[in-house]
Amino acid sequence: MRCAVIFVAGAAVTALAPPPRSFVRRRVVVCSSSSSSSSSSNKEGEVEWIPFGLLMSAQLVLYTGVGAVIPAIPLYASAIGLSSASSGVVIAAPAAAMVAVSRVAGRAADAGRKRPMMWGMGLIAVADYGTAVAGDFATLGASRVLLGIGRSVSEAGERGMLADMANRVPALRGRALAAQQTIAALGIAIGARVGGVVTEEFGIRANFLCVSVAALCALALYAPLPETAPKVVATINSDDRVWPRLLGDDRWRALCACECGVRFGFAAKIASVPLLAARLYDGSPAAAGLVLSIAAISGLVAAPVGGLLIDRAGARATALGSGLVAGLALVLVPTACGAGGSDAFTALVALWSAAVAVQGPALTAIAQLLAGADDDVATTLALPRAFADATYVVAPFLLGLIADAYAKEVPGLDCAFAGLATLLGASALLVLGDSLSRANGLARPPPSRDNDAAASSRRR
Repeated sequence: MRCAVIFVAGAAVTALAPPPRSFVRRRVVVCSSSSSSSSSSNKEGEVEWIPFGLLMSAQLVLYTGVGAVIPAIPLYASAIGLSSASSGVVIAAPAAAMVAVSRVAGRAADAGRKRPMMWGMGLIAVADYGTAVAGDFATLGASRVLLGIGRSVSEAGERGMLADMANRVPALRGRALAAQQTIAALGIAIGARVGGVVTEEFGIRANFLCVSVAALCALALYAPLPETAPKVVATINSDDRVWPRLLGDDRWRALCACECGVRFGFAAKIASVPLLAARLYDGSPAAAGLVLSIAAISGLVAAPVGGLLIDRAGARATALGSGLVAGLALVLVPTACGAGGSDAFTALVALWSAAVAVQGPALTAIAQLLAGADDDVATTLALPRAFADATYVVAPFLLGLIADAYAKEVPGLDCAFAGLATLLGASALLVLGDSLSRANGLARPPPSRDNDAAASSRRR
């Protein structure tokens, strides 16, 4: 099984890898007559409802499976005798793989969105099956690494396709991104509750099979999607130039810092919240699923509100305000746990979930607006995600160390640490607020002289 997992991972990376640098010179966009007519029929400002609906349907199915496995991950690690810190390593393994292949995945998605989406989803199905049947730590580790590769490849294509769709209707960008967040929250709300029941009825391993089935269903829904990326015959040297250039920009550094802070909160959701919920609710795995379901429902309700805030108040203001609320909610978790208040704990987790459901689309909107409609949009959008994934490599381990050291004295201290990191990340948007507000697209760009002249002539 371990050899099969490694073989599949190697084959996928080889198939998706772009041409060697020596053969990479320039990007040439090929516009056939059919693509021209298609572009004329899909004018800017028109919503492509059928592809968008298929994409959202696939996301709903996938996140239902993901929701089923969330309560099982730390419990699975505990069941096989791993400490909280070791459990953090298992949780972080996919993120490490995502960081390793993020640039390759971005370049592959720049050449075409659909192919990486389908390849990645297939790898996810294989990886979670490998996790379910793993008989030793090596096979488990290889399966989790393969999961990270699949997620990185698939999500790069999904980010690119969603950006292509949002760029067609800029006025609805926030609501379109909020729709994705709502779908994800709905899927997790359904899956988390089902996952707790599945764990009690069939054992922890069965939860991972739920993800494999969901990934295969999502793969089938991706099949009829149209390709939204421009046709190319070559790719540019984006891997050498794009990321260093972006990291020289204060706006991108602020965005990356905020993404890093957010990732600590998600690490706490996976590594800490289920264990705290089980402790407060007398050790019931179903209780952990219930807490996560309530949190997902709060995110489901908050996400559409976040979309409206993005379109009305702006992406930066929305990301900043929701980030401060999310961080504060996690900081207060030890207070609720110390008093033994399961209801207060659940309310704080729900508040955090609602805040990040608002913040997530706002951060994505900032990234899309900064990236614009360049040929390297998928590679560009992969940068903040790479920083987030790199943080996720160490965050579960750090939270696990805190939990191991202080779980008895100060339960929930690991969540408070994650909340502090979230607050620091959000503060990056505050410190660099002026430069972010001047970003092209984050505020209406000042008209050029030519546009001023044209507007004056029209008024005359």
